[in-house]
Amino acid sequence: MPQSQIHLDVVTPERLVFSEVVDEVILPGSEGYLGVRQGHVPLMVGLGVGELSWRRGNREDHMALAMGYAEILPGRVVVLAETAERAEEIDAERAIHARRRAEEMLAGNPDKQVDFEQAKAAHLRAAIRISVAAKKK
Repeated sequence: MPQSQIHLDVVTPERLVFSEVVDEVILPGSEGYLGVRQGHVPLMVGLGVGELSWRRGNREDHMALAMGYAEILPGRVVVLAETAERAEEIDAERAIHARRRAEEMLAGNPDKQVDFEQAKAAHLRAAIRISVAAKKK
C-alpha cells in the first residue's frame, strides 16, 4: 500500500460491505461531512444518514449509509454502520416509493398518529438512496 493511501472497511451487522485501499474517504458525520486522507489524526466519529464516498485515482464511488461510527486510524478507516448500500445495490424504484410514503406521512393525516421524527428520518434515508443510486457506474 503506497504511503498516500488508506484502507477502508465498511461493515454492517449483516456483512462486510466494502474493503479496499483508497486515496480519500468522505464520511457523513453526525455533525457534517468529514474528509479523510493518509495522515489524518486518529479519531472516533458518530455517523449520521448520508453518502459515504471514496476516491482511488480518478475513480469515485458512493454508498448510502445510515447511522453508526467510524474509527480513523493511521492508514485505516473502519466504518461500522447500521445500514450501508453501494450504488449498484440500490433499487431506485423502491427508494422512490419509500420517499413517497414518507412524504405522505409528513403531510399528515388527521385520522392517523404520525411519528414525524421517524417520518423525517425515513424521508432522508430514501433521498440519500435515490441520490446514490443515480451515481451507478
